[in-house]
Amino acid sequence: MSKHTKSIALAGALAAALSAHATTVSAEGATEKCFGVSLAGENDCAAGPGTTCAGTSKVDYQGNAWSLVPAGTCETMELPAGMDDMMRKGSLEALDRDMAT
Repeated sequence: MSKHTKSIALAGALAAALSAHATTVSAEGATEKCFGVSLAGENDCAAGPGTTCAGTSKVDYQGNAWSLVPAGTCETMELPAGMDDMMRKGSLEALDRDMAT
C-alpha cells in the first residue's frame, strides 16, 4: 500500500468517526438538569454542599444532586417511594429531600 493510499484511508476513517460522533450527539437531542433522580455516586456535576462534582452524591435520589435527562421528562419521572411512602418525582430545581449527612 502506498503512502498516498494510506493517507487517504486514514483521512476517510477520521471523517467517518467524526460524522458518527456528530450523528450520535444530534440524535440525543436536548437535555435538562433533573434534581433528585440519580443514584448515589451516579450524579452529573454539582451535587451541592458536601460534594464536589460528578459521581459524588452520597445517597440515592439526593435532592440537590442532578443528572442530565431528555428535555421534558424530568418532572414526570417516577421514583421509588421515600421514607414517607409518597411517590417521588424529579425536579428542575434543587430539592431539600434525601440529603447526605
